Formats: sequence, C-alpha cells, structure tokens
Amino acid sequence: MKKQLLDMLICPRCLPREYALVLENDTTTADDIESGALVCTQCGHRFPIRDGVALLDPFAVDKQGVLGKYETDELVSSYLWSHFSDLMHEEQASQAYATWAGLIHNQAGLALDAGGAVGRFTFEMSTRCDFAVGIDTSQAFIRAARRLMQHGTMTVSIKDEGMLRREFTITLPTLWRRDRVEFVVANALALPFSAQSIAVFSSLNLVDKVPSPLTHLQEMNRVTSHRQAQFLLSDPFSWSPEAAPTSEWLGGTDQGRFAGKGLANVIQLLGDRQGELAPAWSVDKHGSVWWTIRTHSNHYELIRSCFVHAVR
Repeated sequence: MKKQLLDMLICPRCLPREYALVLENDTTTADDIESGALVCTQCGHRFPIRDGVALLDPFAVDKQGVLGKYETDELVSSYLWSHFSDLMHEEQASQAYATWAGLIHNQAGLALDAGGAVGRFTFEMSTRCDFAVGIDTSQAFIRAARRLMQHGTMTVSIKDEGMLRREFTITLPTLWRRDRVEFVVANALALPFSAQSIAVFSSLNLVDKVPSPLTHLQEMNRVTSHRQAQFLLSDPFSWSPEAAPTSEWLGGTDQGRFAGKGLANVIQLLGDRQGELAPAWSVDKHGSVWWTIRTHSNHYELIRSCFVHAVR
C-alpha cells in the first residue's frame, strides 16, 4: 500500500463516526508498505496489510482457506480479459470501459472506484484526477490490480476450449499514471474514507451485487463532496435474491417505493432535494453500453449496462 494513502483512511467499523487509523509493525520498502497493521484509534481493531494489500473490509469472515467465487484464478483471468481485452484488439472485446471513461471530465481531487475488480477504471481515472483508489472485496482481484500497478504488464492464461489454454499479455498504456493509483480490499457498504473526501465516485456493475443497494448509494453520498463532484453508476440491474432480498432492490418489482426500472429509480434518488442522496445531484447523461464477459473461446456473455452520470 502506498504510504500516501495513510492520511486518507478511517476506520470502517466505527462509521458513521470517523476515527483515524495508525500504522503499526510495518515493513516498508521505498514508498510501499509491504506488511503491518492499520489500527483504529477508537475501537482498536487491527486491519492487516499483507503483501502490500490493506484488508479493510469490516464484514470479512475468515473462511479457513475456502476460496469464494471471486477468489479463483479462473475468474480473475476472465475479469482481466473483460477489463483489458480492447487494449489487445481481441475480436470480441467490448468498448465499455473506454465509453465510461469518456463520461468523466477532469476533476481535481481523489477518485474512488467502488467494486473496481481488477482495476481498469481506476487506471483510467489516473488521467482525470489527482489520485485514484480502486476497492473490491475480492483479495484476488485487488492483488491482480496491484500487480499491474507495480509492473505495468501481465501475462494471463485463459481457457481456450476444454483443457486447452492460451496466453495473452496486458500492457498498460503509458498515458495511465500508475504512480497515481492504489488498490485496497474494502466494502462498498462501509467505505474507509471520511465524509466529502471524494471528488469522483464510480460504481460499475456493482449495485445489483451488494446486499443493500441503497446503503451503497448512501455511502457514496457520504464520501463525495457537496460541491465539484461527479458520480458515475452503470449496471445491468440483474436483480437477484441471492445477492439481496427483494425488499432491498431499487427496481425490478411492480410494487413498493422502488417499483419499476432500476435506472429510473436511481435517477429519481439522485435528483431528490430532500432525499437520502441530498444535496441533490444533477444528471447530465444517461444511456447504456454493452459489456462482455468471456468464459472460453466459444462462450461470451453480452450484458447491457445502463449508466447515469451526475454532477454537483
């Protein structure tokens, strides 16, 4: 973890109260903290730093070595292809990340990419903000993103057909400022950042994957600045009871407060002057983009992700 991130972090267990984290028992090489613990000055909880990765998810449970869905090498390689395949001119690559990046205008301050997976959009933001942080609950995703941050290139093995595999090499554009990014394990429902500290907040293909979508948006609103801020949300709104109870959905039902389509309800929430996301956001763009996930050379999923870009 880059040392400059230390002054940006607070304890996510103590929210909504904000208490600093102090570094203890660290091993530091140059500007990178390789190991140690971030300790809350109030509750005393210790968040470990292992192999350069800060583990700041307050809801994480030790599963005694059992790999979750998003911790497998196969899924990491699939996401790496999805995020970076357009750079390699792969035939089935999507232009979604370039399209999303084109919606963001230059903004001084800190950018936060929530649910950033293996890091594509965080790298994109390095050219538009002073510093960009990508968070995800998957340690495997964050480790892959940090490897790209450190080396600028990575060779990945992906499934071709059956037991056959092939390799591709990701090389990040020199335009992207790897010195201006960092990645940490954190949770979009309890962000380790203080109120109004974020200038640009992105949430791509995440809101339908968290157990409380409204809490995610409320956390976004807590950390973003009340002035000179941008918010980009894009999602397929594939509501599922496995991800969140139907009572928590922000769309996809025909009754209740959030009856109707998810994108329309998010836009209404953003514009409500007296609502949970006040002060109100002004929506300047909305639409959709096609995003591709690859399983193997003969199997791709094409997903329509609906976006809204808002400012205040």
